[in-house]
Amino acid sequence: MQETLIKSAQTIVTMDDTRRELAGCDIRIRGGQIVEIGENLETIGEEVLAAGCVVTPGLVNTHHHLYQTLTRAVPGGQDALLFGWLKTLYPIWSKFGPEEMRVSAQVGLAELALSGCTLTSDHLYLYPNGSRLDDTIDAARAVGMRFHPTRGAMSIGESAGGLPPDSLVEQEAAILEDAIRLVDRYHDPREGAMVRVGVAPCSPFSVTRDLMRDAAILARDKGVMLHTHLAENEEDIAYSLENFGCRPGQYAEELGWVGSDVWHAHCVKLDSSEMELFAKTGTGVAHCPCSNCRLGSGIAPVRKMRDLGVPVGLGVDGSASNDAGNLVLEARQAMLLQRVAQGADAMSAREALEIATRGGAQVLGRPDCGQIAVGKRADIAIWDVSGVQSAGSWDPAAILLAGPTTVRDLFVEGRQVVRDGQVTTIDLAATVQRQNELARGLAL
Repeated sequence: MQETLIKSAQTIVTMDDTRRELAGCDIRIRGGQIVEIGENLETIGEEVLAAGCVVTPGLVNTHHHLYQTLTRAVPGGQDALLFGWLKTLYPIWSKFGPEEMRVSAQVGLAELALSGCTLTSDHLYLYPNGSRLDDTIDAARAVGMRFHPTRGAMSIGESAGGLPPDSLVEQEAAILEDAIRLVDRYHDPREGAMVRVGVAPCSPFSVTRDLMRDAAILARDKGVMLHTHLAENEEDIAYSLENFGCRPGQYAEELGWVGSDVWHAHCVKLDSSEMELFAKTGTGVAHCPCSNCRLGSGIAPVRKMRDLGVPVGLGVDGSASNDAGNLVLEARQAMLLQRVAQGADAMSAREALEIATRGGAQVLGRPDCGQIAVGKRADIAIWDVSGVQSAGSWDPAAILLAGPTTVRDLFVEGRQVVRDGQVTTIDLAATVQRQNELARGLAL
């Protein structure tokens, strides 16, 4: 069985149950697991020297739209609020096919890996021209990422008062049928799973109440998680009040969309009663600070959520509303925004890193990930703090204050996906070239 020893780390930020930080220690990886942590461990297999490096758990991304990596910085959508932004991009996305989905996912996943991410969710809610969720699952296998794709959907088109064009919506019976197919084919409930599948109608303004309810029933019958967008901005709140006669949190509760098997993206505009509901039920939140800034949605009340006990993870969101997919920068932005809103002591660098690791793992139902401890999965990020970005730092482990924004090395299930700052699993240069060719084609 292949074994790797990560040797002589300057600091290991474990994020274990006691939040230990270890100096000069080694980590032994075998069979996809962390099997030993200690000083001066004997090298048996491959050795990776981590002197001058901070080692953390792999970061966890709880909300993404990988297909959007193909539509960064689109003119007409650069300065729009959420609904106007969507209206600009829907016609472009309607031109996608399987290759666009697969290539954009590979680029997005590689970008995440370089930023220290080992586990990511994905919310794919449109399937034009023969596209399938399978395309992104194939991409994740190629890159080597631990993956939690969700079968999203839209069923209310413009002709029925919805936002998306009719060409991008699906019949609800077909949506549920495909969700069953995907769960049966790909979902792995076991510890250490590389693929788990969720059910994820896009948002309350793009599907019917019936689909939301039926999706919750299906997911619980299959034992998988539920995901959607919720309370993203003031437009979202106004839509809920006008069309449902209640706030988004109440809407979610009425339809069975609360519980430890549910996580909602954004939640910028949750009020106190909704946050208390999420805390009481263990409902998770994917906080997307950069996208929320880009679309002018506001600052999510993460400090209050955390204080109440709401499970919170981080999400880069789609690269059409973020323009980047760097998760360690997302963690820094989360920290800074809470300080802007609540004061300089509102969130420490270590708490933000905890949200990006353990927090995200909790939201995605993965207690086997998000920490460096014996028996946990070997998802590990190695950050070189000997360079200019950390020069002069008195606390190199506070990498969100002064540290690199890309990893030197990254292990997923014990497999080295990034080595010396380069993705090892795919030809990234060729993939980026193809991505740019596809983007130019879409712009015609």
